Amino acid sequence: MSKRKLFGTDGIRGKANIYPMTCEIAMKLGRAVTFYFQSQKMARPLIVLGKDTRRSCYMLEQAFSAGVCSQGGEVILTGPLPTPGVAFVTRSMRAEAGVVISASHNVYHDNGIKIFDAQGHKLPDEVELELERMVLDQALVPVQIGPDLGSAKRLDEVIGRYIVQVKSVFDDKYDLEGMRIVVDCANGASYKVAPMIFSELGAEVFKIGTSPNGTNINDGCGSLHPEVCRGEIKKYRADLGICLDGDADRVVIIDGDGRVLDGDEIIGILAKQLLDQKVIKKDDEVVGTVMSNLGLERYIESLGLRFYRAQVGDRYVVERMRNSGAVLGGEPSGHILLTKYSTTGDGLIAALKVIECMKYYNRSLRELASVVKLYPQEMKNVMVKHKPPLGEVKEIQQAIVAAEQRLQDKGRLIVRYSGTESLLRVMVEGEDKKMVTEICNELVAVVTEALG
Repeated sequence: MSKRKLFGTDGIRGKANIYPMTCEIAMKLGRAVTFYFQSQKMARPLIVLGKDTRRSCYMLEQAFSAGVCSQGGEVILTGPLPTPGVAFVTRSMRAEAGVVISASHNVYHDNGIKIFDAQGHKLPDEVELELERMVLDQALVPVQIGPDLGSAKRLDEVIGRYIVQVKSVFDDKYDLEGMRIVVDCANGASYKVAPMIFSELGAEVFKIGTSPNGTNINDGCGSLHPEVCRGEIKKYRADLGICLDGDADRVVIIDGDGRVLDGDEIIGILAKQLLDQKVIKKDDEVVGTVMSNLGLERYIESLGLRFYRAQVGDRYVVERMRNSGAVLGGEPSGHILLTKYSTTGDGLIAALKVIECMKYYNRSLRELASVVKLYPQEMKNVMVKHKPPLGEVKEIQQAIVAAEQRLQDKGRLIVRYSGTESLLRVMVEGEDKKMVTEICNELVAVVTEALG
């Protein structure tokens, strides 16, 4: 397959107003997406366009919308809406595609564009390559004029559709009456919908990260900064805290004692309930990634289930789940996939299903998580100036071989580039915490010297 020039592991991503995250590229992409669906015999493709709360979303939203209209498509502008909400609304309105303007957990000056098909799944690599080809050579996209031009309209009420959908996944035998929940929306796309969902189910909600100003998304709040939520849990004596990222497709959950549960622990908790409820059965598959903790893998196997490691990126987790028929998957970062309810990671649905587990077993979150014994793990990011193939950097390869010899079969390590940022990630895990820390620090030093 040809090397991709614009799309990464999660759409197109970059610093806003700097190539490729410019209005010019957004408009060309709007034209390309519309023409692609026109070539599938759809004269006026309907495209749902959502966004998060970054200031740059205004210009990119309008540019992409202009591209669709100039090519003869119809656009529905949802305003700020979580990524899984856009995927849901796309299916609900029988649109040809859903598009999200968001850089997820990144800082505000970054932005991104990701595209879903009519079923709410991210586009296959080969379609993204075709779109790239058209963006980079606009002569491939015929010009529309006169009555063949399209139009756009804003439909704020689609938010209500998503709220109803999320609430419906919570077993109606239960409610949240008497629960005190801190909800941190990261000043992102969920700032309206998340507090409403938990409040309407009966919880007393203490909300933070719900005052977006265009530049404070993910800034000292949300899933990357659970310490803020932890402080609020103590202050209000809350039962738990829910920390979302900027587009609410990932979540970390904090128990009443302030302990943070990551995606691996959430997957473990949900796997047990799904098995006990006979939603899944022995020997069914649960999908993680190469970054998933070895402790999760061994816990899943102890339940009589199989554990599969996909490439990093929720698109690859979903792809494996669709191929294998798995109903549960996710990443340590908090992307949790429950295909019975959503086609993409949904932090709100994952949080509600974990609370449902607490009700089902009549146990605290701490008790539920205690059976998923994760291995000590260190993960560090190194800023890199460029990204040569790691196999060609001799000193890094030598360091990796030496580290693997020290770990033997009592741990593992991953050294990989981020698909969305100029970072190289070093992850080491094993039974011996001291050794894990030493090996991680040694690898980081070598990588920094070679590429930093």
